[in-house]
Amino acid sequence: MDDRISRYIIDRKQDIKFVEVEERLVKLKPTKDFILTILGPRRAGKTYLLYHFIKKNELKDEDYLFVNFEEIEENLDKLMERHQEIYGRYPLYLFLDEIQNLPEWEKALYRMYEKKRFFIFVTGSSSKLLSREIATQLRGRSLKVNLWPFSFNEILHVHRLKKKFYSSEETGKIKRILKYSLKSGCFPSIVLKKIEPSRFATELIDLVIYRDIIERYGVENRVALEFFIKSAIASNSNILSVHKIYNTARSQQIRVSKNSLYDFQKFLEDVNMVLFLKKYSASMRKTELSLPKSYVVDNALYTFTTYRDDVGVLMESFVFQELLKQGYEPNKSLFYFSNNYEIDFVIKDGFRIKQLLQVTYASGRDEIERRELKALLKAGKELRCKNLLCITWDYEDEEVLEGRKIRFVPLWKWLLR
Repeated sequence: MDDRISRYIIDRKQDIKFVEVEERLVKLKPTKDFILTILGPRRAGKTYLLYHFIKKNELKDEDYLFVNFEEIEENLDKLMERHQEIYGRYPLYLFLDEIQNLPEWEKALYRMYEKKRFFIFVTGSSSKLLSREIATQLRGRSLKVNLWPFSFNEILHVHRLKKKFYSSEETGKIKRILKYSLKSGCFPSIVLKKIEPSRFATELIDLVIYRDIIERYGVENRVALEFFIKSAIASNSNILSVHKIYNTARSQQIRVSKNSLYDFQKFLEDVNMVLFLKKYSASMRKTELSLPKSYVVDNALYTFTTYRDDVGVLMESFVFQELLKQGYEPNKSLFYFSNNYEIDFVIKDGFRIKQLLQVTYASGRDEIERRELKALLKAGKELRCKNLLCITWDYEDEEVLEGRKIRFVPLWKWLLR
């Protein structure tokens, strides 16, 4: 018997018993008919989500096999056999972390899947294989579970604020937490105070650049790649123009083609660092040809790359991130809109426009610019949508303008709905 493999299997389970994990709002519903594939950016907590499932369901050692293929290089069949030797039977649950490090992982995973004997959970993100591609490779045999950094409700849960109604003192605490989260971000390591936010952001960007982009795609022009990433992050909540970035790069003597810049844009979106939101149009072609707005997946990336303190920008990107966590998909159910005026977010439900949403850093009615309300009213008529919402910092009211009702809701209340 290979003691190394046995020791790994046993020690991993011992480690999990002593790991402290926070409950996430994302729930895993295992089924033998599909492989659950957990997708999301690096450091969002995919592995810890598996830990929580194991602990919450009180799985016994003989019930499951947990393997992180960045920690051990071994054949999956051999790991299964060793589990049977140790515990007298095969595991019922398979937790396969960073499976892309396993040679010919698709064949090994399919062999386990077609037996229909196991509940299989898969995560993965690295230079060899992006987590999004894991789901693609499984050809309809997987169910996708998106995991983003903490939602604001999850952050309040960490702070033991779980109620629906709050005292004035608790409301003040919620606003303080929100101010911190707006600037420092919502990644678990930051929320749980395990690392200083600026260091986390720097390390994450380096990790994504080198392991997820340079190694995977064979990018040789590191200078141009870093310039594009910083430009995309700096464009947070604003239109991103590859043409402008190209001209700026040339003016700074950075040699790069436009095609390479467009490739970099795709890479950034693939690794879930920066997402790009298209303009809504009834014409799919016009939507695809529109210039996108750029949004970081977490505000820590913006704050500690640009060192800017624009609360309006941070609020808008925070709302975008929260919409992601609520299940809206960019360029499918979520867009922006412009027609000589701009609407921050268009939320679509099937063929109809469900809601138009504007974000403004305002604490009073007098601070809300007239053009923002005019934009909502015009878009409401043009897109035939009556659900008009303006998210403010601390102003709450309802107002009827030109026969249409606009609701004003403070950001913290909108986040808790």
